[in-house]
Amino acid sequence: MSKATFEAERREDDQAEGFLSALGANVRALRAQRGMTRKILARDSGVSERYLAKLETGEGNASMLVLRQIAEAMDTTLVDLVSVGAEFSAEMRELYRLGRRLSPEQLAAVIAVAQQRLAKSEGAAKGRRISLIGLRGAGKSTLGPLLAERLGFRFIELNKVIEKEFGASLDEIFALAGQPSFRRWERRCLTDIVTKQDDVVIATGGSIVVDEQTLSLLLGRTHVIWLRAKPEEHMARVIAQGDMRPMANSREAMTDLKQILSARAPLYRRADASCDTSGREVTESLLNLEQVTAGLLSGDM
Repeated sequence: MSKATFEAERREDDQAEGFLSALGANVRALRAQRGMTRKILARDSGVSERYLAKLETGEGNASMLVLRQIAEAMDTTLVDLVSVGAEFSAEMRELYRLGRRLSPEQLAAVIAVAQQRLAKSEGAAKGRRISLIGLRGAGKSTLGPLLAERLGFRFIELNKVIEKEFGASLDEIFALAGQPSFRRWERRCLTDIVTKQDDVVIATGGSIVVDEQTLSLLLGRTHVIWLRAKPEEHMARVIAQGDMRPMANSREAMTDLKQILSARAPLYRRADASCDTSGREVTESLLNLEQVTAGLLSGDM
């Protein structure tokens, strides 16, 4: 084997390793966004924990490398190769191809124009509906009812609506039907609320942002406020609510919480506004939340 051939093969091996490592990191990030342990993902997907562990560490996924090689041979991308199913309509494929033709500056300009037009069309559709997003312990269930009372609005806790409609607790829904089924019920219940009710404050589940369709519905039909807090305060508030499970393995629980918060932060930032509850008493956080809400409802934000 010549030196040139050896160097070429080594570069290919390095590229393949980098691709699989990036793929594994992406799987880990998406799993963290959804707050799913590897054990739960294995149960719901039918894929062994061992295989998932290898996938997330960039090992043992030859099939993805084969697809990548086929895509490269045809001078296309993996996205083009696997664009099948209802989520990849002809319009979405065309939009993706158009995006690939644009320079970073042109793409940024197109996104800005699209966002401006969407904001104008969605302004009236939001009505007088406020939705609160954020991790558990941010203050949604505490501040939501208080804000609703001040505004003279109705307070709705979305997860309780889902439990009532499904006829089981959240834990039972996930155990019996899995996360995809829960997401469908979540979207269905939210759709019913935003199409039939106004003058409401909606407290959502912490993971609602991971479903693009539901998040788009939330952003299009409600004024979304992200309630933020430091990881330590999230943990302390959850424990104060009587959930002692995090104390069983506090170090790992805090690590998991930080990973989830980091993975979801880009999604939470898509909110219309945010309200930081860290280090604040309820009365102070409520005042801040009222001010933010007033700005959204008046169109000043």
